[in-house]
Amino acid sequence: MELLLAIGIGVVAAAGIYLILRPRTFQVIIGLSLLTYAVNLFIVSTGRLKLGVAPLVGEAPVTDVAAYADPVPQALVLTSIVISFSMTALFLVLLLAARGFTGTDHVDGEEGER
Repeated sequence: MELLLAIGIGVVAAAGIYLILRPRTFQVIIGLSLLTYAVNLFIVSTGRLKLGVAPLVGEAPVTDVAAYADPVPQALVLTSIVISFSMTALFLVLLLAARGFTGTDHVDGEEGER
């Protein structure tokens, strides 16, 4: 399970970095979003990979802390999702404004020679 998650995080991060290096602004925005998803997956994976366990202690007092998932990474990722959604919306508005002013969607504002 850990190997599959590590490979998935690596693939999503590699795709995000590839798209960040592209010349079009929409591709850069999608690349930033993919990189954010990869970081979120990494943060969730630091809270122990356990399936079907409660993130918080229930009624029965159990002294074995390893039986529970860590809720802090889950809370951090939830906050990160909200922030990344708002940043993506802001970047899309900036993309539309820059395209309106320059007439192109290249990152440097100039159309390359073909």
